[in-house]
Amino acid sequence: MDLLIRSTPAEVAAEAADIVQHYANAGATLGLATGSTPVALYQELIARHKRGEVSFARSRAFLLDEYLGLNPEHEQSYYSTIRREFTSHVDFRDELVKSPTGTAADPATAAATYDKAIRDAGGVDMQLLGIGANGHIGFNEPSSSLQSRTRVITLHPQTVHDNARFFDTKEEVPRFALTQGLGTISEARHLLLLATGSNKASAVQAMAEGPLSAHCPASILQMHPHATVILDEAAASRLEDREYYLYADQNRL
Repeated sequence: MDLLIRSTPAEVAAEAADIVQHYANAGATLGLATGSTPVALYQELIARHKRGEVSFARSRAFLLDEYLGLNPEHEQSYYSTIRREFTSHVDFRDELVKSPTGTAADPATAAATYDKAIRDAGGVDMQLLGIGANGHIGFNEPSSSLQSRTRVITLHPQTVHDNARFFDTKEEVPRFALTQGLGTISEARHLLLLATGSNKASAVQAMAEGPLSAHCPASILQMHPHATVILDEAAASRLEDREYYLYADQNRL
């Protein structure tokens, strides 16, 4: 795991954009995430696209997750969110931006179908991730199997609370979601996790320096052969080996 610490969220976004740009210009399959953390990255990529520096015309994308029960047209569905915040502003082919079907009559079958679609596409080259305050990635809450596949999951009360800011009332927040599993995510060839803000510091420390454990689903990155974690100073503030990570970043071959 490569841990890169940058001074500000803007610097985190710029560093991440360099990585995504490399994959997009090569026509790679991208795994996209929603939530507040990737927004600055998407804004940076949109600006670069307008300057002609990056193109997504040869790429396809798979989203990490989707709320169960929300129509794609719902403002807070991730189908709508990723288009509103990112893909409709660049040259992605819309039909190649895939997400789990949150309104499926048989969610378990829909989850298995989505998992198969990723494999049939040749897998994900670069998967973008955020991290929840409780250590979740995607919607893999604590206790998720480290080998789990795309499936239906009950959202943790902390996740419901954290996501309530996107809805008019807490009661409107869905309690279930379809999410790529930790096993599915781990099959991506490059994992790119971003974290900003002091509210993520404990989860980041558990992910990077704690034990590999279902209690902190993001700790699965410790087992991945190519994982990059980019943090701002606040998110890195609880790392015990912070000085080493800075040293290693400055002295890379």
